[in-house]
Amino acid sequence: MALLYLQVENLTKSFGDNYLFKDISFGLFEGQRVALIAKNGAGKSTLLNIIAGNMSYDTGKITFRNGLKVGILPQDPKLDGFKTVQDVCTGSGNEIRMKQILGKLKITDLEQELSVMSGGQMKRVALAKVLVSEPDLLILDEPTNHLDLDMVEWLEDYLRRSRLALLMVTHDRYFLDRVCSDILEIDQQQLYAYKGNYSYYLEKRQERYDAQNAELARANNLFRKELDWMRRQPQARAGKAQYRIDAFHDLEKKIKSPRSTGTVKLEVKASYIGSKIFEARSVCKSYGDTKILENFDYTFNRYEKLGIVGNNGTGKSTFVKMLVGEVAPDSGTIDVGETVRFGYYSQQGMTFDPDMKVIDAVRDIAEVVQMGDGKRLSVSQFLNLFLFTPETQQKFIAKLSGGERRRLYLCTVLMRNPNFLVLDEPTNDLDIVTLNVLEEYLQSFKGCVIVISHDRYFMDKVVDHLFVFHGNANVQDFPGNYSDYREYRDMKLYFERQEKENAPKQKGAAPSEAPQRNVKERPRRLTYKEQREFEQLEKDLEALGKEKTSLEEELSSGQLSNDDLIAKSNRVAEVIALIDEKEMRWLELSEFAN
Repeated sequence: MALLYLQVENLTKSFGDNYLFKDISFGLFEGQRVALIAKNGAGKSTLLNIIAGNMSYDTGKITFRNGLKVGILPQDPKLDGFKTVQDVCTGSGNEIRMKQILGKLKITDLEQELSVMSGGQMKRVALAKVLVSEPDLLILDEPTNHLDLDMVEWLEDYLRRSRLALLMVTHDRYFLDRVCSDILEIDQQQLYAYKGNYSYYLEKRQERYDAQNAELARANNLFRKELDWMRRQPQARAGKAQYRIDAFHDLEKKIKSPRSTGTVKLEVKASYIGSKIFEARSVCKSYGDTKILENFDYTFNRYEKLGIVGNNGTGKSTFVKMLVGEVAPDSGTIDVGETVRFGYYSQQGMTFDPDMKVIDAVRDIAEVVQMGDGKRLSVSQFLNLFLFTPETQQKFIAKLSGGERRRLYLCTVLMRNPNFLVLDEPTNDLDIVTLNVLEEYLQSFKGCVIVISHDRYFMDKVVDHLFVFHGNANVQDFPGNYSDYREYRDMKLYFERQEKENAPKQKGAAPSEAPQRNVKERPRRLTYKEQREFEQLEKDLEALGKEKTSLEEELSSGQLSNDDLIAKSNRVAEVIALIDEKEMRWLELSEFAN
């Protein structure tokens, strides 16, 4: 039977009159991998901080298993700037493992002081530290922020294959879907548990919403009947059944209590954009010996939606900063059309005065906002669409969560009615609900879009093609989304590896032998043993595919015990690994099959 690692009982947390959650309870078992989902400001990071012992709570109880080793990665880790990478990570595990993990996270200088590192580098060092320590339970707050795509995929594979128990906040839906077996959602101060992946969660959450709406409709019908009863013969009120009067007032409170759908509404109008967008001609840009662009030429088309991917430091952000005029190219020109109105959402975000109220900060930009349906909204009405209630609008910006600030920043970008959106890592710190709505908005946006993101799901939904920054001014224009590119890249690497492996055999005879002339080389064919292996691989892959489908259906049923859930989750990971291994061998043999 799986061991209970963590028990949370009747936990309540509030800030003044604002309750984040009330009387929530859940357990976390050995090998269980749980994702925590909620809209920004609902208490995701607060809950993780409480469990980690970094924040107090009002009432409740938190119990860890005796002797449990816990590793914690906060959203913004604080490390001693006077220490080196080696100082921070040494002692957490053996040195060989430490170097391997740091290498995967592209931290190679172990003597580098943290004081000269960027925030993203420090987060990667903090992540390496907790992974090297080999904890029993890993608590991660937005672990994929500041990781490039290669790192995200490595971490995804690492966690999927490990035996760690995991409690994690992430907005990366592919990462969540492939790593986690359970989902916890904080909604309206309550906690809802789902046994299954992200797709299963979406289905079951909608069922919950439908049930709640049906219940509300029934309550409204009952309220109208009871209201009519209360209005009849008010002079005889004293003779009415008191319990029924009390029930009426309880029902009235329920009907009139504020209900939030939790959905951001993006219906902002894009201003007209002409046929000329921008033309880059012979653009060059370098920083020291690091080349970003060299003789780069490109003509951007109307309504084009471009994604930009590549490793950190290859120049992605520099490219868009040159486009919007924040950075000048070393040579060449970027000619932007006269009708283009940029909406630039940068990694750094807008610098808000923390002592200003939310509504005042937005009023500094405009008093009214033009919507897509022709309506004009006041600033307060517009903020409501972005889930800023009248109470929240009066908050000081210093009191907002990190995600709420990013949502406010997105609000200020869109309210200017841009027709060319340039979004640099828009998915960092935004909740999944907001991301879903932003994706739908960008898909139907009547303008141009450039997105830099490591969120593969987001890129697949939004962009038509990619610029892949390989480094050293090598920019590849790929016609497809990220999943298309990943498949192309994997096949390319496979054939390159095959070519290298076969290269010695193709060099011809040894120097001491006379060269063969005019002899037609016989094509390579499978041996009898290889042919049998090839046929067996096809059978194995078919069987594994069926097993994977069956396991996923069982995991999504919501009817498994904790022991079965853990066992089948682990088996899914094993099956996926076997499929990957056998597919690679099948590809190797298929090249020479009849």
